[in-house]
Parts: sequence; C-alpha cells; structure tokens
Amino acid sequence: MQAGLDLGYSTSMVSFTWAGCDEMDEVSGDGHAELLDDGAIEIAFAYHNGDEAVLKAKRETSSTAC
Repeated sequence: MQAGLDLGYSTSMVSFTWAGCDEMDEVSGDGHAELLDDGAIEIAFAYHNGDEAVLKAKRETSSTAC
C-alpha cells in the first residue's frame, strides 16, 4: 500500500484521513491516535466502507536497570 496523510492534532489526539493505492486499487480512510489517561495509546484505522482495526499499546515497565 502507498498512501498520503492529512493530519489534525491536539495535545492528546491526532486524527487523520488518508488516500492511496492498494494492489492498484484506489483506497481511502480515516483514523485517530489518542494518548489515554493511563499512559497507553489507542490507534483506530479504517478503510472507507471496509475493514477497521483498533490497536491499544502500553509501555511495559522494567524492573531491571539498563
């Protein structure tokens, strides 16, 4: 896939729309990434009229010194 992004943002969220090509077909969609109160980030990504996915990630703390 190849795509370009159009972004908007605030202190805790980035929203975006995108358009590009996937296997020679024109595709587009939107999404957002949000920094949550617990320090995790949640990212939602969707094709227009199609699939969507949500990813939530949180930094793992380490008890060993680096």
